[in-house]
Amino acid sequence: MPRIRTDFPYETRHEDLRIPMPDGTLLHARAWRPLTDEPVPALLEYAPHRLTDATAPRDQQRHPWYAGHGYASVRVDVRGHGNSEGLPGDAYDPTELADGVAVIHWLAAQPWCTGRVGMFGIGWGASNALRIAALAPLAPEPLKAVVLVGATDDRYDGDVHYRGGSVLAAGLPARSATLLAFACRPPDPRHAGEGWRELWLERLGVVEPLVHTWLAHQTRDAYWRRDSVREDPTATRAAVLAVGGWHDPYRDTVLRLVEHLPADRVRGVIGPWPHQYPDRGLPPGPAIGFLQESLRWWDHHLKGVENGVMAEPLLRSWISGSHPPATVYEELPGRWVAAPAWPSPHVTPVTYGLQGDPVVVASPPWTGLDAGALVPYGNDADLPPDQRAEDAHSACFDFAVPADGPAIEILGRPSAHLRLTAHAPSGQVIARLCDVAPDGSSTLVTRGVLNLSRVVGALTGRTESYAIELYGTGHAFPPGHRVRLAVSSAYWPWVWPRPDAAGFTLDPAGSTLTLPVRDPAGDAGAVAVAFDEPEQSEPLGAGVPGTLEEPRPERLVVRDVARGEWRLEVDPRHGGTRVFPDGLEYTEDALDTYTIDASGPLSARTRSDRTIRLHRLEMAWDVTIDTRSEISCDADAFLTSDEVICTEGGEIVFHRTWEKRIPRTVE
Repeated sequence: MPRIRTDFPYETRHEDLRIPMPDGTLLHARAWRPLTDEPVPALLEYAPHRLTDATAPRDQQRHPWYAGHGYASVRVDVRGHGNSEGLPGDAYDPTELADGVAVIHWLAAQPWCTGRVGMFGIGWGASNALRIAALAPLAPEPLKAVVLVGATDDRYDGDVHYRGGSVLAAGLPARSATLLAFACRPPDPRHAGEGWRELWLERLGVVEPLVHTWLAHQTRDAYWRRDSVREDPTATRAAVLAVGGWHDPYRDTVLRLVEHLPADRVRGVIGPWPHQYPDRGLPPGPAIGFLQESLRWWDHHLKGVENGVMAEPLLRSWISGSHPPATVYEELPGRWVAAPAWPSPHVTPVTYGLQGDPVVVASPPWTGLDAGALVPYGNDADLPPDQRAEDAHSACFDFAVPADGPAIEILGRPSAHLRLTAHAPSGQVIARLCDVAPDGSSTLVTRGVLNLSRVVGALTGRTESYAIELYGTGHAFPPGHRVRLAVSSAYWPWVWPRPDAAGFTLDPAGSTLTLPVRDPAGDAGAVAVAFDEPEQSEPLGAGVPGTLEEPRPERLVVRDVARGEWRLEVDPRHGGTRVFPDGLEYTEDALDTYTIDASGPLSARTRSDRTIRLHRLEMAWDVTIDTRSEISCDADAFLTSDEVICTEGGEIVFHRTWEKRIPRTVE
């Protein structure tokens, strides 16, 4: 667990602020500032996730810590969320980014600020920081540095919407359902005052399920390119410290940023972590002193301190040692390595030819139930279990690691080039890289997806070579193990199956697997990579009431043998009930259900249920939001159904349903 720090160079205080936007809208902010007469740089975290409740425990771990080291650390809710005025819009829409620019200029103009600003965050907050830094020529001049954890630079293929041209059924529906429920949360009367209800009803009147927009853009069109820094990463002018985890689906952002940004203003760190701050100690570890590492970044780029942070290697990354398959690991074996450049001079692409006769790949539609969570958060059932059941539904090609030789250490993005004969014009190819131990257990290392309908030349009966790039990884395959490439034609519920998923024939002749093999000799003469132990400021003290109820399983697979149906029920563990020091009782409950049966891909369907309750006993305030979101399909369209019911004091104040048919498009 992180060390709790209570002694700092500066005493601090915090206050809530209202930051005016150019159109007069006021955004709710909370600022922690050091007690000093000298102006200090400002740090901004800008996200929609409600600073007074949802992120308050996390904010308390880091904003006071930064303030205690001489920074004004400011947390701001975006327009239309929390206690900020205005109406909610699409994720990362132009208004949200323009507001972020205005907040930066406001902070820089305050008498307690030196005029130099940094931005940081995780997930949405990190992606906002990256996008605002890349708004050239409109990026705000005061923004000098950003620290990103789990940011995406590619909203189409690097977020939870699509992968390899396929709909991410394990991501897009659940994310839309969650954001629908989040957008329906009311302002808190303790902070918003008597006008909270009017503002709430105004928000409810404009809310729309984002699934409508996201499924209307099934290819990488202008909608996705507008918000993707990957389109032109060099537009980023601020100094970027990009941090990710090998179990975080956003990790490839780090690799792309260190490759494309000038080396004098970028550094990257990739550890074994899930989608969490790497100082929190959530599995898998080991955790690091992330706050201390980010402070070095701020001190150099915002205060001009020569502390050697830019003398660090361009990329510091964790290479995991081999480990038996499990859904959670407190800590993984492995070590830190340094890369002076990216691509690393110590990494060489090594290509292995596939062997054997042509094989028909026609995986059962439920292949993929052991994929694990799309976005792991450190829960007990997040990571993929033993892959032997998935391997049995795939074409597998093994490459032995000689028992008398060294380990095969890889760092970067593996790829497969497969020679396929499509049995239908719009199938899917899923490639998984596994570490197979002598006892036959199969540990997932990384994977990739390709939708054949997005590839020119993917015609029924035509034999072509297709390239599939897998997620980045760092892993060591030990002597005596086997490197396995497993290829399937289905991966439910990660990817939504195409209507004519008839599979394909894979010809090993001319098919290859390419691994980014790292030479351990690159360690010779290199300074050892090391981080401080994690520490944080004092916790908020939000209580978690006890309960006698048995918690439901995090991931439950149910097979109805008679009906030939498979159902996956996922509790994403969004937080349960918390009681905050100011008296607010906040409860979240979520359940995602994914169903498919032996009749084929058109049986695929998802359902997401959300309940959020906000209760202040002393104010007799009790609000509940219930949402239901479902997606099914036919051969030509996705069929979406959403419902929202909001109550105050047990009485319904808002009820709306949406039913929409969205055509399935093929390039």
